[in-house]
Amino acid sequence: MYAIIENGGKQYKVSEGDVVRVEKLKANVGDTVTFNVLMVGGDDGVKVGKEAEGAKVTAKVEAQDKFRKIIVFKYKSKKNERKKQGHRQPFTQVKIESITL
Repeated sequence: MYAIIENGGKQYKVSEGDVVRVEKLKANVGDTVTFNVLMVGGDDGVKVGKEAEGAKVTAKVEAQDKFRKIIVFKYKSKKNERKKQGHRQPFTQVKIESITL
């Protein structure tokens, strides 16, 4: 069984036992969180909309961290205008514990 969940304007396909890095959540390590379910698929077919409304995906927060640094370099030719910035996007790593209908 798998589910499509939504978090931070992005959608993730998850199954039980998966470890997923999602947009940062306001939760401590060890907390249990639930996600908005858009679709559920399994042996009995696919459920979307009102059929998947009662579905629930619970996950346990494993880590709060940041991705590796990326370099943002802005440059305008012939103007001696250069700007170098670094950015590290924060994320929350969760382990999917259960998908229920």
